[in-house]
Amino acid sequence: MRKAIHPETRLVVFRDKAADSAFLTRSTATSDTTVVWEDGRTYPVIDVQTSSASHPFYTGRSRVLDTAGRVERFERRYGRTAS
Repeated sequence: MRKAIHPETRLVVFRDKAADSAFLTRSTATSDTTVVWEDGRTYPVIDVQTSSASHPFYTGRSRVLDTAGRVERFERRYGRTAS
């Protein structure tokens, strides 16, 4: 691996506002705001709107879409093309 071409990584806290959860990971992202983590150290914090703690796909609260009804409605509205 060549030296001095990769960005510097540091420990950063990502805080999900929707699920009220946070996790500590390495990232190249920076922030001016800081938070005291569980280990007593201060880390930069980045607030996110959606993470795996609040996304419907990961939480199991996803909606099932009626795709068959949408296709039929589209075909009724615009007609079916010959394939």
